[in-house]
Amino acid sequence: MFIDEVKVNARAGHGGRGCVAFLREAYRPKGGPSGGNGGRGGDVILQADHDLNNLINQYYVPKLWAENGEHGLGKGMDGRAGKDILIKVPCGTLVWKVSGQDSLPSGVTVDETDEDAEVAPPVIPGAIRRQGGEFAVEVPLDDAEDKPKPAFDKSNASLVADLTHHGEQFILCKGGRGGLGNRNFATSRRQSPQYAQPGEPGEDGIYLLELRIMAEIGLVGYPNAGKSTLLTAISRARPKIAAYPFTTLTPQVGIVEYADMKRLTVCDVPGLVEGAHLNVGLGHAFLRHIQRCKAIVVLLDMAGTDGRLPWDDYRQLLVELERYNPEMIAKPRIVVANKIDEAVAAENLKKFKKRVPKTPVIQISAAFDQGLAEFKEKIRQAADI
Repeated sequence: MFIDEVKVNARAGHGGRGCVAFLREAYRPKGGPSGGNGGRGGDVILQADHDLNNLINQYYVPKLWAENGEHGLGKGMDGRAGKDILIKVPCGTLVWKVSGQDSLPSGVTVDETDEDAEVAPPVIPGAIRRQGGEFAVEVPLDDAEDKPKPAFDKSNASLVADLTHHGEQFILCKGGRGGLGNRNFATSRRQSPQYAQPGEPGEDGIYLLELRIMAEIGLVGYPNAGKSTLLTAISRARPKIAAYPFTTLTPQVGIVEYADMKRLTVCDVPGLVEGAHLNVGLGHAFLRHIQRCKAIVVLLDMAGTDGRLPWDDYRQLLVELERYNPEMIAKPRIVVANKIDEAVAAENLKKFKKRVPKTPVIQISAAFDQGLAEFKEKIRQAADI
């Protein structure tokens, strides 16, 4: 299952309170204040990792709570600091802080005052659980596999971090400072202070983690245009290929290798439909993955297999990209005519050039490896590698 957006509840550890104590030992019956300081709370830290490709770990563990600091002790002993928790996320993860929301996402309920509170178990595809006297499957595997999730509303969220480089870290929530023991408040006039500081609470909040895939080239097109076939032909990626629309339901990334050992990444975005900029067909879940691309490949079914006209597809795709984000239409663009091996494709290509003049078109047949050498050279020039 591919997860590219998830909400988490993060809380740093609270600082331990300072201790009120006085030294009492042999030959020193009134040794003075000796209360130790409380330990600091642990931090919640995010770290980008290029070995990960989605956020499924956080989907099943949405509660990210660091350890509290221990309280101070007598004889000047300070409390132990709480352990930090390090959460690894894929490179390209954006972190949004959600304001005005105190509950956990996805139906998960946790009492924040109780560290031992149990998180409601997530719905696991294919899991069998007992309900009454019968056993039932929560979600059939066929129905749950590779189903895209709806985009979250970011109207009340603010961007706080963008983790793009391997090893880059960001402190999501900082632990609270430990309180000072009473030995820190002793003066010449107040030699036996009867008070100490409480520990400070750690930072907490609801955060939205959003993955935008890091790739040089993005493939866009209508369903069944042949994007997955093209990705398979130019790389070692093996996305599912079938003769029906919406075979690909999640973004797929392939690595194109060249003879001089240069490499570039290509992202195959699931097929767009009219109104994708309004999230029709979960367009937002797909379009965000090509925002980081250096160039965009517009793949057209020049044979019109599904009864669509290639020139109408091209114009509508440009409209969807521009309405979603005007910056995307300004990126270098490569127009590719696929399925050129079919008889009707030559006639449609002539009509396309008349209706969309001054637009260079690369002719390929991904299924039969025609024109792929020229295509690979074009995307290399666009990626400038």
